[in-house]
Amino acid sequence: MMNNLLVAQSGGPTAAINATVVGVLEMAKLSDRIDKVYGAKYGIKGVFEENFIDLEALQHNTKQLDILKQTPAAVLGSCRFKLGKSGDGNLEGQCAKIVEILRKHEINYFVYIGGNDSMDTVSKLSTYCEKHGIEDIKVIGAPKTIDNDLVGTDHCPGFGSAAKYIATTVMELERDVAVYDIPAVTVVEIMGRNAGWLTASTALARANGGKGPSLIYLCEREFDVDRFIEDVKDKIEKENGILVAVSEGIKNAEGTYISELYKPNIVDEFGHGYLAGVGQVLTDIIRERIGCKVRAVELNLMQRCAAHIASATDLEESRMLGMKAVNAALEGKTGVMVAIKRLPSKDYAINFCYADVNEVANAEKTVPLDWITEDGHDVTDELYDYLYPLIEGERRIRFKNGIPNEISIL
Repeated sequence: MMNNLLVAQSGGPTAAINATVVGVLEMAKLSDRIDKVYGAKYGIKGVFEENFIDLEALQHNTKQLDILKQTPAAVLGSCRFKLGKSGDGNLEGQCAKIVEILRKHEINYFVYIGGNDSMDTVSKLSTYCEKHGIEDIKVIGAPKTIDNDLVGTDHCPGFGSAAKYIATTVMELERDVAVYDIPAVTVVEIMGRNAGWLTASTALARANGGKGPSLIYLCEREFDVDRFIEDVKDKIEKENGILVAVSEGIKNAEGTYISELYKPNIVDEFGHGYLAGVGQVLTDIIRERIGCKVRAVELNLMQRCAAHIASATDLEESRMLGMKAVNAALEGKTGVMVAIKRLPSKDYAINFCYADVNEVANAEKTVPLDWITEDGHDVTDELYDYLYPLIEGERRIRFKNGIPNEISIL
């Protein structure tokens, strides 16, 4: 009887998710209790299809592991597949099938790397195993999301690199905006349905003396269009060209997404509404009510896999979380998500810990309201202090033919 480990990735790609796979492979190599490591192609969907690849060759190739650590996106592929609802027969059947497949391949440890919906999968599968007395399979969650909205962890792998990219891009956009002496507004729309962490990171564009955004609106605060127009008018009277950063998920007093007021109500496979377009909505309103030059810039996919400016802190913490996930399984834990705890010290310091995945799944960590200024259009010093350590450090990039040459593809 062998003791094998399966690792899979799910949800949106990031600049750091592959570093977690590297951590899994490195720790598994160090253990004499794991015989083989398999990767499931395309997440939990690949588990159902038994689309497994043997990662042994990669596991013993130090050079390739180093390249993979710095390779963006999800080398094992991803999916947007959610298990059935708790309590229905469909979920029972799905979990039973997964257990059957894992046992067929002598897999005792399953590490699933992903965001909120992935932790939902870990929660449901581990709960099923506990309910049916299945003790030979340990299910561990490893966090990943640029949205930084998972509870139970100080921050999420992928977020630091995305924040670094956003801060740099906004700093450069502000330089573009500042060259003209006529009133002009550039609205930058940034990912964030219900959590404004990514939009908050635009404030880091001010780090080295840059002006950064003139206005920052996070989705945690009620958004009033009339007040927004007054804010913009006030700024362009003083600064001419201004830059406005806004979360895609800003809502009015009734809780309706601003984008939904002007867009059809279309949802994805998880029932989440498509929110892209709020930047264009706001520019249309500015053009109508103020009449100045205005344009919208949408930062969407490019902020997820910007490995050329990844945070070294982010990559290393992501790798360590992969190692911690294997440790958790070997210690007999199941139904937990490995997590980061920030220590109360002057200098940035963390511990790795575990969070109950049942408390993580389907919950959201949002920006504390007291980290948003009273006027609702900027952030406080506390948020700066939280963000700065997460973007520290740079990776060494090798170039070939003028572009980065470190891409690992299985």
